[in-house]
Amino acid sequence: MALLQRERRRAPFVSLLLAFLGVCLAFTPNKAEEEDYEDVPINKTWVLSPKVVESDVTSILNKLLLGYDNKLRPDIGDKPTVIETAVYVNSIGPVDPINMEYTIDIFFAQTWYDSRLKFNSTMKLLMLNSNMVGKIWIPDTFFRNSRKSDAHWITTPNRLLRLWSNGRVMYTLRLTINAECYLKLHNFPMDEHSCPLEFSSYGYPKNEIMYRWQRRSVEVADQRYWRLYQFAFVGLRNSTDVAHTQSGEYVIMTIFFELSRRMGYFTIQTYIPCSMIVVLSWVSFWINKDAVPARTSLGITTVLTMTTLSTISRKSLPKVSYVTAMDLFVSVCFIFTFAALMEYGTLHYFTSNRQSKKAKPQQTHKSSMVNIRPGTSLLQLNNIAPYDDDDDDYAYECLDGKDCTSFFCCFDDCRSGGWRENRMHVHVSKIDIYSRIFFPTAFGLFNLVYWVGYLYL
Repeated sequence: MALLQRERRRAPFVSLLLAFLGVCLAFTPNKAEEEDYEDVPINKTWVLSPKVVESDVTSILNKLLLGYDNKLRPDIGDKPTVIETAVYVNSIGPVDPINMEYTIDIFFAQTWYDSRLKFNSTMKLLMLNSNMVGKIWIPDTFFRNSRKSDAHWITTPNRLLRLWSNGRVMYTLRLTINAECYLKLHNFPMDEHSCPLEFSSYGYPKNEIMYRWQRRSVEVADQRYWRLYQFAFVGLRNSTDVAHTQSGEYVIMTIFFELSRRMGYFTIQTYIPCSMIVVLSWVSFWINKDAVPARTSLGITTVLTMTTLSTISRKSLPKVSYVTAMDLFVSVCFIFTFAALMEYGTLHYFTSNRQSKKAKPQQTHKSSMVNIRPGTSLLQLNNIAPYDDDDDDYAYECLDGKDCTSFFCCFDDCRSGGWRENRMHVHVSKIDIYSRIFFPTAFGLFNLVYWVGYLYL
């Protein structure tokens, strides 16, 4: 009886134990689940495997920088450090002729050997970012003819660092430089220029640092997107020179960018308008000489227009003291328009004077010597044939105070007589006819000499 009661007391504990074991078995994974569970750390190990390389690179850099002094150049006191340079031209332009400078965007690469940065590893090349730049020695290269230089910092500093196991270091950065370019504008706008980009070490002379061009030293990008506008890129060349200064001899590396100016803009804005104004001034030669307002207004308008064009043409140039090719062309065009105006002034002066003389009554003189006006010279009229009053061209006397013995006789009444031997006779009334031939011919010859001289000689 006591045994039965003891079993009854143990029954709740047994049932609880069985229930607990059932729950444990229900949550215990089977063999397949155990295999899946074991794959998890394997996968985690594969994903985090670069930690081994990362720790290796960190160890390499820590060892390299241990005791490294970035204030000292490589091989100091032993031999000069050789810096191999290369430039990739991203774009050129615009060129500012007023300030005589140009803008250039480049990727500037420098390569040298630093024996302190040699390392032994399965990795032969370490690709590092700009954070490593300040921890090693970097050449103090600067651009000698730059007025303003900007490094690109967006979104991060545009700098690149490569480190080889043999101690070779490559440092590349992107720069935008406003560099000086002295423009010789004697042949403007048919001029060609060689714009330099000079760089060297700021503090290390020739016996400390030697610069040298790489095999592919200068390369250029696609030129279709360059902002040269008025210029065309012809080519480039590089050179190496040595500058002698009080602080020592410095190696100077120079890239020359050959640029040729395009004439399209100036042909449309200056050459064609000036030529058309000159041709327009010749219209007065076909207008009646008695139309004083028409010919005067046309001449003054063309002269003032040429003055305006000459002022506008100089705005795109610096205030140089010498004469450019465009200045010469504009000046000659101004002279032609001014000469056309003066031609009519001369014609009007003589014809109006002739008409005033023609209106005076004819006086009969018995003497062979006649005094045309008191105080004027006497003209010998013995050999002058009389003229018919119906002839409008020659029915007037010589102008007052004019001697027909001069080489040129511009007075129709003096067309006869002994003085005509070896003399030239010019009809004042025919100056317009002469001008119609002389002005176009002279302007055509000038253009022939001008364009052949500047474009081909």
